[in-house]
Amino acid sequence: MTSSHTDCHFCLQSLRGRKYALREENAYCVPCYDSLYANPCEECKQPIECNSKDLAYKGRHWHEGCFRCAKCSRSLVEKPFAAKDEVLLCTECYSDEYSSKCFHCQRTIMPGSRKMEFKGSSWHESCFVCQYCQQPLGTKPLITKDNENYCVPCFEKQFAHHCYSCKKVITSGGVTYNDQPWHKECFVCAVCKTQLSRQRFISKDEYPYCVECFSKFHSKKCAACKKPIIALGGAKYISFEERQWHGECFNCVKCSGSLVGQEFLTRQDDILCHKCGSA
Repeated sequence: MTSSHTDCHFCLQSLRGRKYALREENAYCVPCYDSLYANPCEECKQPIECNSKDLAYKGRHWHEGCFRCAKCSRSLVEKPFAAKDEVLLCTECYSDEYSSKCFHCQRTIMPGSRKMEFKGSSWHESCFVCQYCQQPLGTKPLITKDNENYCVPCFEKQFAHHCYSCKKVITSGGVTYNDQPWHKECFVCAVCKTQLSRQRFISKDEYPYCVECFSKFHSKKCAACKKPIIALGGAKYISFEERQWHGECFNCVKCSGSLVGQEFLTRQDDILCHKCGSA
């Protein structure tokens, strides 16, 4: 500014025909104003004179030409920038130095863009998708397998076991029988429907039976005692000409001696040891 009637407030010299600066309604010649009020530049440490543009950020000041990225030296005037430990950086340099890398594409997640975090890793929002259907996962429930993320429906479709009985997904636990997965609550006796996951059972025609039902409907009867023969837990039985005996019931009808592992003779429906049969 110029004036024809004002004196410098500090040195009292006339400002007529000279440039001057105002501060709190007082006029100062340029040399006095610069010496009293000019801010030192953060970069070059020289005063930012009133003839220069003063760029300020968080109480610090720069010449327009000194307001640059500390790493690549590109001007930050009228451009987005970031600060780290009081050092100014352009967004590209800041991203290279400090921004997270996307777990999927390994590219920088730029400041200001939305970042998804899961199990200590970061993703671009567009990269955080179901591996199978490619739909965004966002905050939906998900399941991870082999470092890949899946929405629950796709994981169940691709990997989950389905119960051999009800065909529904087994989400936890379960029982394996005949190399097939079953829900515990579906693994029941084929006749009485008693749960078998914690008790002994016998299988027939790919279906399990509790001991009682198998004995009642499927087991063979001992030719001697007429009770069911249940081959459970390694129990042995003897079979001869479509008849079966418990091991302890396979005895000579005359002397009651055990015939297990011995020669024997038959007489009609009776079995006898060699000695009794020859008498």
